[in-house]
Amino acid sequence: MTTGFKSTDWKNLNFAIVGLGLIGGSFAKALRRLHVRSIIGIDIDDNVLTAAKNQGIIDVPLKVAGEEIRQADVVICALYPEAVIKFVKDSIGFLKEGVLLTDVSGIKKNLPFEVQLLLRPGMEFISGHPMAGRQGSGLDMSDGTIFQGANYIVIPEKHNSEEVIKWLETLAMALGCKHTTRISPEEHDSIIAYTSNLPHIAAVALIDSDSFSEKTKYFIAGSFRDGTRVADINEELWSSLFLANKDRVADEVDKYMEQLQLWSIALRAGDIDSLKDFMRKAATRRKELY
Repeated sequence: MTTGFKSTDWKNLNFAIVGLGLIGGSFAKALRRLHVRSIIGIDIDDNVLTAAKNQGIIDVPLKVAGEEIRQADVVICALYPEAVIKFVKDSIGFLKEGVLLTDVSGIKKNLPFEVQLLLRPGMEFISGHPMAGRQGSGLDMSDGTIFQGANYIVIPEKHNSEEVIKWLETLAMALGCKHTTRISPEEHDSIIAYTSNLPHIAAVALIDSDSFSEKTKYFIAGSFRDGTRVADINEELWSSLFLANKDRVADEVDKYMEQLQLWSIALRAGDIDSLKDFMRKAATRRKELY
């Protein structure tokens, strides 16, 4: 392998970001703050490329991979999971020897293994998932500080060298993340069904409730605002993520419904002791999280 991507001298590294939406755009802005040598932006939307170039967050705009991408030491795929594989297939002939590829997909399954199979000797793919986001979608919603204080999940496989794993962890911390965790693809998809997929479903369901009316906006305080923040959702991305992890997500929905049913039973029975127990247990767990 070449040694370019192993360096943490950011100003001497060239990055390519594929997909300049919320996360891809945020990566570009955060990398610009690290003063990396150059950032190649790849997106199918001419308007997005023009905006990113005008904002100074990318140096080279591309609609498809070409010779220019051979400069990249690191390629960050901020795409839907199925699109990552297609991009690698289409661009493999343009990637330099020793390039490091990574992704930010919210579902892993066999992605790390399948992408690595497409690469030439000396190239390496390591999967990652920054636990960072905000409401909305697209480049306009991107924010270079989105990684500040966030967790970064690293999903190493057998083909990944310890040096590359540590490099991605170092990059995450340089972007502003507070913690990195190594985990298998199976564990990632199982846990993310609970901590990410389910909260998005709950927020959407709460907004879609028949109780929503034109007067709702006059009765909103912090709890409703915070609980529904992620209901402003990218339906194309999230429907894909939900279905890619459908069995695990459905299991979490069932578990959540069981909890809601316990609340319904206790409320109708006037069982104040059970209600207090529910809340005490939740309060203890919430404190442990932070």
